[in-house]
Amino acid sequence: MSKSLRRALLLATLSTFAIAIPAAAQDAQSDVPATPESSDATPAAPAGPAPTVPQAVNEDTIIVTGTRSSNRTVADSPVPVDVIGADAIAHTGATETNKILNQLVPSFNFPQPSVNDGSDSVKPATLRGLSPDQVLVLVNGKRRHVAALININGTVGRGSAAVDMNLIPGMAINRVEVLRDGAAAQYGSDAIAGVINIQLKNARQGGSASLTYGKYITTLEDVDDVTGLALNGAGQPFLDPNDIGTPTTTSRYFVAETDGERKARDGSQVTFAANLGLPIGSTGYVNLTGELQRKSAVNRAGYDLRPNFTFGVTNATTVFDPRELDFNRLQFKYGEPKAKSYNLFLNAGIDVSPDWEAYAFASHGHRNSTSAANWRQYIAAANRDFSVLAPNQVPNAGNFVPLTDEGFLPLIETDLDDYAATIGLRGAIAGWKADFSAGYGHNRFDYDLHDTLNTSLGPDSPRDFDAGGLRYGQWLFNADFSREFAIGTAKPLTVAVGAEHRRERFKIRPGEEASYVAGPLFRAAVPNTTLANCDALGGRFGSLAPTTCDFPGRGAGAGAQGFPGIPAASETNEGRHSWGVYAELDTDPIEGVTTTLAARFEDYSDFGTTLNGKFAARWEFIPNYAVRGAISNGFRAPSLHQQYFTTFSTNFVNGIPVDIATLAVGSPAAAALGAQPLKPEKSVNFSLGATANPVPGLTITADWYSIKIKDRIVFSEILGVNGTGNVAATGTAVTALLQSLGFPQVGAGRFFLNGIDTRTRGLDIVAAYNWRTNGFGRWNLSAAYNRNKTKITDRAPPPGALSTIPNLILFGRTESLRFTYGQPRDKIVLSADGDLGRFGVTARTTRYGKVVSPSASLPPAPNQFDVNTFLPDDIRLGRKWITDLELRWKPGGGAELALGSNNLFDVYPDRSPFGIRPDGGVYPVNQIYFPYSTFSPFGFNGRFIYGRASINF
Repeated sequence: MSKSLRRALLLATLSTFAIAIPAAAQDAQSDVPATPESSDATPAAPAGPAPTVPQAVNEDTIIVTGTRSSNRTVADSPVPVDVIGADAIAHTGATETNKILNQLVPSFNFPQPSVNDGSDSVKPATLRGLSPDQVLVLVNGKRRHVAALININGTVGRGSAAVDMNLIPGMAINRVEVLRDGAAAQYGSDAIAGVINIQLKNARQGGSASLTYGKYITTLEDVDDVTGLALNGAGQPFLDPNDIGTPTTTSRYFVAETDGERKARDGSQVTFAANLGLPIGSTGYVNLTGELQRKSAVNRAGYDLRPNFTFGVTNATTVFDPRELDFNRLQFKYGEPKAKSYNLFLNAGIDVSPDWEAYAFASHGHRNSTSAANWRQYIAAANRDFSVLAPNQVPNAGNFVPLTDEGFLPLIETDLDDYAATIGLRGAIAGWKADFSAGYGHNRFDYDLHDTLNTSLGPDSPRDFDAGGLRYGQWLFNADFSREFAIGTAKPLTVAVGAEHRRERFKIRPGEEASYVAGPLFRAAVPNTTLANCDALGGRFGSLAPTTCDFPGRGAGAGAQGFPGIPAASETNEGRHSWGVYAELDTDPIEGVTTTLAARFEDYSDFGTTLNGKFAARWEFIPNYAVRGAISNGFRAPSLHQQYFTTFSTNFVNGIPVDIATLAVGSPAAAALGAQPLKPEKSVNFSLGATANPVPGLTITADWYSIKIKDRIVFSEILGVNGTGNVAATGTAVTALLQSLGFPQVGAGRFFLNGIDTRTRGLDIVAAYNWRTNGFGRWNLSAAYNRNKTKITDRAPPPGALSTIPNLILFGRTESLRFTYGQPRDKIVLSADGDLGRFGVTARTTRYGKVVSPSASLPPAPNQFDVNTFLPDDIRLGRKWITDLELRWKPGGGAELALGSNNLFDVYPDRSPFGIRPDGGVYPVNQIYFPYSTFSPFGFNGRFIYGRASINF
């Protein structure tokens, strides 16, 4: 579909509902949920006037997720559904939807990585410990499109492309329904872990606005505040003698003068949001939301005490470069990136006849953020001017000429644009409720590099680069029908049927040539040549191999430092389409028994068909006490990103350049290694639970679940020289295999594969009490607990030609531990939300369970192929309690003032150890300046203090 047609659809959506709108009355904002729509919800009758009385979220709240019955409540749902209202969202103090859900949903996990390229901007989130792309996100019951970015770095959710929920402003949300159960048979692909349905505000009168300002006021736990380097009697800095361990013989760090722990006052955030409901005629509405946000950078780096200017450092060195004394050792940037964004949402509906309603919702979002890569030291090869060397000259300290005066910190700027629009018509046909809709969503993600250089271009290298970008688009068409039949059961039988057609497209846009090219200061070694020919080429003969000519003076790194641009060979433009049909039956066959039966058939153009079913039931054996359970099978289609993402970077091994390639599974090199077309992930979900309402206002639920997933799609290890997860001999064998198969330049490759089977088991316990007191106001009290464990039950053997290499590991120790230990084993959320007339208070404390942040090391022989062994460099994060508090005052006139703190007691994850290990070895060098693991489930920003002024009108 052309860009002009997509823009026309978006403009038509906006303009249709923005004409001739009279002034809004000054009534209260409605909290009634938007009516469900699409094949992912029950078609609704024409909306009619929106109520103006707020509706409390309790056990009697009607839900629209997990059922297509029009009168199913939270209390009688056969599967667990969390309902989060607009007040709860506002009272978190957070202004990002993922952070809001992390505070309120115990099975939701939102780590906040740093120094991970695009994942710093589009951060992955998970439900029930599964992958970010195994939870389906709906907006007003419609499937939301995923982001163009695929996470390929070392974060939770590696290898996935998921919905960027932070593009949905909290001010636009009327409520969120979180279905904690497999629902692919009802909603299609991705709903293995559950469904998050975001219902937009639909009030036709009134509105609200808020201004929030906050910043981090914190003391970094166990991170020294360095005031300078310690000096010896000769006035020279000196190395730490306590940093010598196996296998090092030289200290890596200077001894520093310190003054307590490092304090930080940074990360200021300003967020302005407004919502306005406007009537159209007697029953129609347009509800508009806008949000503007600006965030300054957060830096939680420790001081870098490595020598930055001095070559050949040993413990006997007594003379250091004098610049070491004045060098700013907080050059690393580690934490939330600098960002500015805006998000616009529209939700609208109008009666077009007594029986039919037209509706639409649309969004446009933009986010620009800047994060950092690793600091390139002054003495690093990345900062060397190779143009002053002869091709056969060996680089050393004596012939070093720098490209920059101190080194440099590459900055990665990401530019994201996102837009979506859906239009529809719903009403009645021959006694059936009907809903017809069409929608399009698009996400664009571009990279720009600043303050960096392509070392292979030498002094002529640009400092700024266009590094390319990614695109994803989704068309969605739905037709849905439902009807109730009186068949003599306790409740009428709801029959729902429908069809869905989806078209997707994924594109990769290469960067400018300078961002990825190997320039003139890089020259590949020439094998199988003669001394005479090598002399003619100006190279060095026989040093690497008897007949090889190499060029040590032309060993500059290729591509922009920090993020090599996307090369021209990676340009991609691929699409697919799918058809789906479903049927669902929902009834109470006898009083006290609720049942749901669903089936869905899908046909994808790239991998074929899948049939899925679900049965769920609830039995209230005595009033207010019930048991419930569900069994279903499900699937997740391999994303276009996983099938077609490809890129290359050049690394040097023994002076010889090799391409480290991320290969599309259908590429010639991947196919030669044995890569197979991706199959859908298949799941079997079981759940069994109980509910109780022992006294009015008190609800207690407990649900056990088991999720078995076969053929999970994972990112392989880098297979070949300079790879990961395999011993050197194995990597060399893969490289030799690539060469024998006709790919001499691909020294190492990785690709997606259906690599593992897993089993996830867990328990959710939730208690909520709506307490109305005499004299002490109204209180909503809740306690929630989640326990979750994932186990890898099977692994795919090396395919094709790779099966000939002994002990080859496709999915190694590091990635395995990320799956099984990289997310909290348990989580507890205790909260109290009180309304005391003009005053209000929200108090919440959350305990995050243990996490392991695995290192990239291999176990020692003979256990080097053991993917389950813990090693000394693995970082173990202990349990932590995080407390949030907000106080509110309503002076009158709809105004409200709030003061609060997230992480009130300034708690940090356990500090990453550095220096000498207890076994005599040494911890990784970067843990002195990266003090906290990015696997922390609550981040590592510290205490955030904020104030908010808002008004309802």
